[in-house]
Amino acid sequence: MSSKSKIEWTDATWNPVRGCTKVSAGCAHCYAETFAERFRGVPGHPYEQGFDLRLVPHKLAEPLRWKTPRMIFVNSMSDLFHEGVPDDYIVDVARVMQAAAWHTFQVLTKRSERLRDLLKTRLAFAAELPHIWWGVSVENRTQGLPRIPHLREAPAKMRFLSIEPLLEDLRRVDLRGISWVIVGGESGPGARPMSREWVVSIRNQCRAAGVPFFFKQWGGVQKSRWGRELDGRAYDQRPDFVPLGIRDVARASQVVAALERRYNGQLTR
Repeated sequence: MSSKSKIEWTDATWNPVRGCTKVSAGCAHCYAETFAERFRGVPGHPYEQGFDLRLVPHKLAEPLRWKTPRMIFVNSMSDLFHEGVPDDYIVDVARVMQAAAWHTFQVLTKRSERLRDLLKTRLAFAAELPHIWWGVSVENRTQGLPRIPHLREAPAKMRFLSIEPLLEDLRRVDLRGISWVIVGGESGPGARPMSREWVVSIRNQCRAAGVPFFFKQWGGVQKSRWGRELDGRAYDQRPDFVPLGIRDVARASQVVAALERRYNGQLTR
C-alpha cells in the first residue's frame, strides 16, 4: 500500500493484484503499464515481472494493519475483476474491505459485467456497505457508456464513474443511481486531447442531476502545465459520507488469521 497517493481523488492505494491486459480504447496509454514495464527484469522489484497479471497475497491484509482512516483506491495497478483473478481471491479482497470499515475503499473496473454478476452473488455481503464504493471507467460512447447500466444493475449502495480519459463528447450520460463522477484528460506521452466543451457538458449534467463532480486534470504531455481548474476554479466535490467507526482490532486480527491459514503464511512476507 502507498500511504500517500498522487491521485487527486484518493489518499492511498492498495494493490493485492498487479498487472492487467487491455480491453478498450481507454487502455491505450495505460499509466500503470508504462510504470510497471520500466522495472521488468529488475531482480527483487515489485514489478520484476512487468505488467504481467499476478496475485499478491502478502498485500491482502495491509488495510487491516493501517490504523489511520484513509480513502483507498483498490488496485490502482490492476483491475480486481480481471478474468484472470479467481472469484475466491476477489472474495478475500472484499472480506478485508468489509472488516476494515474505518477506511473508505474505491474499487474501479472496466470489467463491469463481472462486477455486476459478483455483487449479485458471491460479493453480496459487501455490495451495499457504505464504505465500499464501486465504480466503472467510462472513456467513450461505444465501450464506456454501456458499463453504466451494468453498474446500475449491481445492488451497490455507492456507485461512481471515472470518466478518464475522456476521449469524446458524452452528451447524454445516464446518472440515475450514480453517487459521484470523476472527469479527467489523458496524460503522458501520446496523450489524446480533451475538449473543454466535453468537460463542461458532463459538469452541467452532474449539476442537473445533483451528482457531485470532481475534475481531476486537463492532462496532456505535461499535465502540470495545464492544471485542473475549470472556469477558474477547482471542482473537488465528493459524496457526503461519514466513516463507519473506529478500528476493530479483534475483528481485524480474526480476518488476518483466516487469511494466513488460507495462504500458508504468505501474509507475513
